[in-house]
Amino acid sequence: MEIATVVKANGGCEADRRRRLRRLRCSVKDYAWGKIGSDSLVYRVYAANSDQPIDSTRPYAELWMGTHESGPSYLEDDDADGGVTLRSWIAENPEALGDRVLEKWGCDLPFLFKVLSVGRALSIQSHPDKVLAKKLHKAHPNLYKDDNHKPEMALAYTQFEALCGFIPLQELKSVIRAIPEIEELVGSEEANQVFCISEHDEEKVKSAVRTIFTLLMSAGPDTTKQIVSKLKHRLHMESQERHLTDKERLVLKLEKQYPDDIGVISAFFFNYVKLNPGEALYLGANEPHAYLFGECIEVMATSDNVVRAGLTSKPLDIQTLCSMLSYKLGFPEILKGSRIRPYITRYLPPFEEFEVDLCDLPCGASTVFPSVPGPSLLLVLQGEGIMSTDASADEVSMGDVLFVPADTEIQLKSSADLKLYRAGINSRFLDSP
Repeated sequence: MEIATVVKANGGCEADRRRRLRRLRCSVKDYAWGKIGSDSLVYRVYAANSDQPIDSTRPYAELWMGTHESGPSYLEDDDADGGVTLRSWIAENPEALGDRVLEKWGCDLPFLFKVLSVGRALSIQSHPDKVLAKKLHKAHPNLYKDDNHKPEMALAYTQFEALCGFIPLQELKSVIRAIPEIEELVGSEEANQVFCISEHDEEKVKSAVRTIFTLLMSAGPDTTKQIVSKLKHRLHMESQERHLTDKERLVLKLEKQYPDDIGVISAFFFNYVKLNPGEALYLGANEPHAYLFGECIEVMATSDNVVRAGLTSKPLDIQTLCSMLSYKLGFPEILKGSRIRPYITRYLPPFEEFEVDLCDLPCGASTVFPSVPGPSLLLVLQGEGIMSTDASADEVSMGDVLFVPADTEIQLKSSADLKLYRAGINSRFLDSP
């Protein structure tokens, strides 16, 4: 593909040099729940992004794009083994963040951008708010590496499944009637609490759910093993006489992945969410969730704090998780995005640190990302095109990741159907007085 490249001489405009797009080499995580080799979107993106040999037999779970020290991004024109990280480059070029971002969050990106390929369920988990994050980080810095909160949003790239938040009260009542193993675990008196309260009495509802859920998650390993086995046997027997519900089939699937795990039964308490490609789910602090299957684009505040309580072989902190949850009931909001200009759809969660734009650009079409007073990260997942600023023009294709400094307009033209994601600071924050 022919490309006209704007070349700046060494003595050229310093402002243009600083607004130049920076290509990044990114870090990958091989967690056991990831998809194997080329079945994984993360693998395919990483293979296109990396200049290192790639092992196609490993699981590829997450691609990290940003400045977090657990998975740093490097400037492409430096040696990845000892070169310049994006974080260190920003420290030397803080104006790239813009004044408002620099004043609010200091000399670092406030968001972390990821691609996830989920082959089997992640842990039942939650992320602490800022107050709890500081406390956990101080007490257990090896487990909780950040003192920051971690709101997040997952934008489905394929069909994507998750558990998220507690089911509504009426559904919870039906679950307790239908799943006798829950009452056996927590006791009749505690389980029957939910039948004596109204959904209009929010505090009593939260108190009852907190009590039942905490008792459930705190069950000992021997009891849990016995009850999970009983549940599995009952569902297999009943499946010969009736169609199991989606949640019951899910629970049997989880039991195969994580035998004798309390997370198998606790799944009945959570909303089973199925996202279509282009739909997004956002999660605030202290909300329980577990991603189950599929591939997504994820963005979050810059933090890696996770409190786990099931469906994992990693360390659990059940007491902390049960005490930190908000115990809000109801189905989560699903974002379908808003068209902000031709070919560009924006996903705007209620968090200051981030938003995501999805650009689907047909072959030969053009569009513009206007300049904003904050930084962005761009990820190309499909196609080819030319990305131009007033400082340069770059050929881009699948696997390219670029850092965009503040106050940089981007003109984009595709030469093959182009799918591109932009993570940036929430525009409500940038537009506020």
